[in-house]
Amino acid sequence: MKLFNQKLKVVNVGLESFTESLRDSGTEYIQCEFRPPLVSDYSLFEKMKKKLALIEKANKRALERIINSKPVLVGMGRARDVICGMNGNFLLHAGPPVEWRDMCGPMKGGIIGALIYEGMARNFGEAEKLAASGKIKFSPCHQHNAVGPMAGIISPSMPVFILKNKVYGNFSYATMNEGLGKVLRYGAYSSEVIKRLKWMENVLYPTLKKSIEEFGEIDLKNIVAQALHMGDEVHNRNRAATSLFYRVLAPRIAKTSDPETAASVLEFINGNDHFFLNLSMALSKASLDAARNVKNSSVLVAMARNGTEFGIQLSGTAGRWFTGPASIPDALYFAGFSKKDANPDIGDSAITETAGLGGFAIAASPAIVQFVGGKASDAMRYTRQMYEITVGENNVYQIPYLDFRGTPTGIDVVRVVEKGILPFIDTGVAHKKPGIGQVGAGVLSAPAEPFVGAFKYFVRTVLSG
Repeated sequence: MKLFNQKLKVVNVGLESFTESLRDSGTEYIQCEFRPPLVSDYSLFEKMKKKLALIEKANKRALERIINSKPVLVGMGRARDVICGMNGNFLLHAGPPVEWRDMCGPMKGGIIGALIYEGMARNFGEAEKLAASGKIKFSPCHQHNAVGPMAGIISPSMPVFILKNKVYGNFSYATMNEGLGKVLRYGAYSSEVIKRLKWMENVLYPTLKKSIEEFGEIDLKNIVAQALHMGDEVHNRNRAATSLFYRVLAPRIAKTSDPETAASVLEFINGNDHFFLNLSMALSKASLDAARNVKNSSVLVAMARNGTEFGIQLSGTAGRWFTGPASIPDALYFAGFSKKDANPDIGDSAITETAGLGGFAIAASPAIVQFVGGKASDAMRYTRQMYEITVGENNVYQIPYLDFRGTPTGIDVVRVVEKGILPFIDTGVAHKKPGIGQVGAGVLSAPAEPFVGAFKYFVRTVLSG
């Protein structure tokens, strides 16, 4: 009876709209966030719990391999010379496997541009016919230890960065970043796009190659750690990381190149705040690949999108892709464009989130949420929420605003499904038609379907093996 003689306080679990009458009447309440699991078959959870100690041990091992990795930039080379499987009729693309007939507009645009760049076609019509002929072989970048932003196209002649994980000995590769707007990675293929790519191949590439060789190796993990303290999350904001990389290279570029070449290269990097993006992706790839094939681990080693499907891979599922339809981001669009022009989410750049950067570290870069009218407090909330679906925290990547807490690292598909919390990603937006390029930038949560599929396979197949 004492209960009814006290001032009542209400805890609301579920829909926030239930609190409207409480708020109107001045009743104190607490809104408790609740999301049902993504899977309704509780027998799967019961089966998983019987192997929980085994999973946790495996996940701890996978996390240790991720955070103990030390990716360094060791050189550059042409894709056909350093990436296994590359030849004259082979093109790599972003995301899970996809054939020409199912490719989205910007990916087709990137393929067309790459064929013109390689001299295999003279124009759009010839390139489109060749791409559809069956003579060109397509394969995901991820299956060749590589990553590509947006359309993610890597063709045989393209210069790539070569990264080595000094602790585990694995390598990763990525092209040089062209900049924003009308560029190949966003599906543009005009003469100005090809001209820029040729300049990058003939001037930028040999200049950077010489300066990197002069340096020996560049510790990229250290650059990312500093950049997080300077306002980057190294996915959609790379200004600090690019500046730090510039400072490392500039003296050696000046030393190894003639003044005119050095000036043009340094001006290009200085004018492209996203230049470090491809490196942040490759260093994330090198770190995560070290955690592949840990038996019984439910930790993600890749999230990637081909503009049609969103795909994930788990450490303990031997390279198998789990996919679902890609979503359109909530975005800030360039003048003259809107959501109706946007292609669904595309690119390998979600590898940064998989490694605890990008949207997972957005608390270090709250300016990003302004893309969609958000506040700094929203950025803090997004990062704090990601701790709920990860195995641990990074020991090098830290967030100043959270008292230098390590970024949430090691996405666990079990926790994602149990808690109903999906990974948060910030990203660029490409026009849905080929040839136009970038139309905005924004944020989104990963779709549920790949995680549901991966969880069911993991419990039914991996844990039963």
